[in-house]
Amino acid sequence: MRAETHAQSATPRRYETLAAAAERTGMSTRTLRRRIADGSLPAYRSGGRMLRVSPDDVDHLLQRVPSVAV
Repeated sequence: MRAETHAQSATPRRYETLAAAAERTGMSTRTLRRRIADGSLPAYRSGGRMLRVSPDDVDHLLQRVPSVAV
């Protein structure tokens, strides 16, 4: 019974295609593939060539640039 409670309360993971991640962030799919290749973006494969990424992992690629007050 405890396993059922845990499974029901767990938030399901969300994944998106490289095309969706690129469109959402303004990055190219090529850039995302380079980040996957260099290890800075984890990716998950389902089937032969189908890659998915976590939106949170993609968002962590973007870093805020500090602004200077004038």
